[in-house]
Formats: sequence, C-alpha cells, structure tokens
Amino acid sequence: MSFFGTLNISASGLAAQRVRMDLHAQNLANVDTTRTPEGGPYQRRAAIFMERNASGGGSFTDVLLRSIRQGNGGGGVRVHSIMIDDTPGPLVYDPTHPDANAQGYVQRPNVNVIAEMTNMISASRSYEANITAMSVTQAMMQRTLDISTR
Repeated sequence: MSFFGTLNISASGLAAQRVRMDLHAQNLANVDTTRTPEGGPYQRRAAIFMERNASGGGSFTDVLLRSIRQGNGGGGVRVHSIMIDDTPGPLVYDPTHPDANAQGYVQRPNVNVIAEMTNMISASRSYEANITAMSVTQAMMQRTLDISTR
C-alpha cells in the first residue's frame, strides 16, 4: 500500500469519527427534549460505518466478511447511514409538565448520558489514533525522502 493510500484511509477515519462525535454531542444536547417537530421525545442517533469503496455491495456483514476473506482493509471507512434508535425512553411521573399524558407521565428521550459520554470518549480516542497513524505515515515519508537524497 502506498503512503498516500495510508493517509487517505486515516483521513476517512477522521471524517467518520467526527460525524460520530457530532451525533453523540447532539444526543447529549437533547437529553431533556420531550417535544420535537416530528412529535414525541427526541430519539438518539448513531452512525453506522461501512467500508469505503466496497466492491460488490451487499449488507454490512457481507462487506465485512468479504474484506476478511480477501485479507485487505479496503479503502477506509465511510458513514453508511445515521440510525435513529426507536426504543422508548423512560416514563417519568410529572403531572405539571406540558407534555404529560392523561395519567401524568412524560415520555423522556432514550438517551443515556453515561453511555453517550463513553461513546464520545471512544470516538475521541479513535480520532486520536487516526491522527497518530497519519503522523507516523508522514514521518515515514519524510525518512524515505531523507534516505533517497543521500
């Protein structure tokens, strides 16, 4: 694999992890949103990644298995889709809330603050790993140029 191919793969990882961090930040920002324009409470979102430049198409599992069988890492990663988690959030008794139902319960968003923070830290670490891979590749390129000019 070329140096530029390696840089391209790391750059795709940076872009994908940025989207992931943005989604977790959006989830955290809406942890108390009980009414949305679509109706009902906010529903958490998550990024679904897929190999970039996947040949043959197919489901995520098909592409992953094909990549493992072929022994290559593909051409990086891309955001395949943004999943909206439709699991119901908790019901909280608050009869004074404007969104309370007839029994006095409010449907809260299905956002778990601890899980979102954990996922955000994971995305941040993955982002840092891609930066490190780019830095190492750049250092290797520079070293190759230094050796070739001797």
